[in-house]
Amino acid sequence: MEKDIVVIGGGPGGYVAAIRAAQLGGKVTLIEKEELGGTCLNWGCIPTKALLRGVEILQWLRSGEDFGIQAKDATLDFSKLSARKDRVVKGLVSGVGGLMRANGVEVIKGKAKFIGPLKLEVISESQARMEIQARRIIIATGSLSADLPIPGAGHPRVLDSQGILQLSQVPPSLVVIGAGPIGLEFGSIFAALGSKVTILEMMPQILPNEDPEIAQALEKILKGMKLEILTNAQVAEIREGAEERLAVLAKTQGGDRTFEGAYVLVAAGRKPNVEGLGLENLALRSSKKGIEVNEKMETHLPHHFAIGDVTGKWLLAHFASAQGEVAAENALGREASLDSRVVPRCVYTLPEVAAVGMTEKEAREAGYELKIGRFPFAASGKAMVLGERNGFVKIVADAKYDEILGVHIFGPHATDLIGEAVLAMQLEGTAGDIARAIHPHPTLTEALMEASLDVDGVAIHIPPRKKK
Repeated sequence: MEKDIVVIGGGPGGYVAAIRAAQLGGKVTLIEKEELGGTCLNWGCIPTKALLRGVEILQWLRSGEDFGIQAKDATLDFSKLSARKDRVVKGLVSGVGGLMRANGVEVIKGKAKFIGPLKLEVISESQARMEIQARRIIIATGSLSADLPIPGAGHPRVLDSQGILQLSQVPPSLVVIGAGPIGLEFGSIFAALGSKVTILEMMPQILPNEDPEIAQALEKILKGMKLEILTNAQVAEIREGAEERLAVLAKTQGGDRTFEGAYVLVAAGRKPNVEGLGLENLALRSSKKGIEVNEKMETHLPHHFAIGDVTGKWLLAHFASAQGEVAAENALGREASLDSRVVPRCVYTLPEVAAVGMTEKEAREAGYELKIGRFPFAASGKAMVLGERNGFVKIVADAKYDEILGVHIFGPHATDLIGEAVLAMQLEGTAGDIARAIHPHPTLTEALMEASLDVDGVAIHIPPRKKK
């Protein structure tokens, strides 16, 4: 059976690649062994945000006395929240299926394996076997939670990000290994729902890849939510503890310590999902991080492309989608490349964190002379109205040309606000460009404008800097 373009994997990279290829006139076949939408839609981005929405509403009610709302004793039915989460996921998965049909994309449910260059064996759920010869193939198989190489990691109550979504009730206690976005999001969700949460991070700060100012501010807020957070903590073993709890042994700066929880969540990284894909039959260039690709998403083999987490670059759904569009266009004979300089990063804690570009440290290490602008949400009229005054905007700019090198936001709706910064950086804009743009009032976007003004020390709604 010969096919024109075959996409392996139906996540946010694969299904977007399939749609774009179909838009360009390609006859597309998509192979997915599980559900359309991949990890993001089924077990990651969407279900966690559905849970988070319930937590947000609960927190608003409990803290509503200042607004005249008497609901501090409000409770949450976790089973109903989980059922709503499942309905949201089901609806979106169905929507992706509808998009496949509307664009004429053939969907085959099965597991694909390379048995030669551009030749696949596909085994369906019923174990039916077929062989497919393709003219071009886009690999979009995503990633899996990384294994934790310590004793006890295989215990049934040691969960990954997929397993924890299957819990039918809020656990009384939870130990989270890893203080990246996944660990912090789940940790903050379950802490707000009443779990005693401990987060262990082996690096010196939470969110190790983000700006230290942002990480420190978030850690302070999370500790105020009664989360126990330890950095420089190296987990050594997981074993049975007392009263149906698991004991997590860790080496910390204060010596060896033991932390107990009803469950343990491993959120300490991901690995490319290539097991059983038959890459050994292709000799594709790859590493532990993933399949090697260039800026056109081409592998070193002709007519073979790879996108998304399996390439080991930014493990982000929106980056995978962008890669998918580039791969599809090149597969159809167009010229397209991806600028990975401007990729937004979002962390859905309460409040949120979002960033794009370089941190202050990275920019200094790259040799830039910098000017930094900051604006606190405590000085924002809209944030005051919302009752969400925690956080700030930080802009890192080149002192010579005023070009924006990085934007970092900690505060309400940070993941929405970062879009303005992404566009400005994509257009190689300056801090002055944002500062001179008229921003609507009262909105949270004014904080970006004020931080841009503060790059030159002329913010309007904070006191002037002290002269040195």
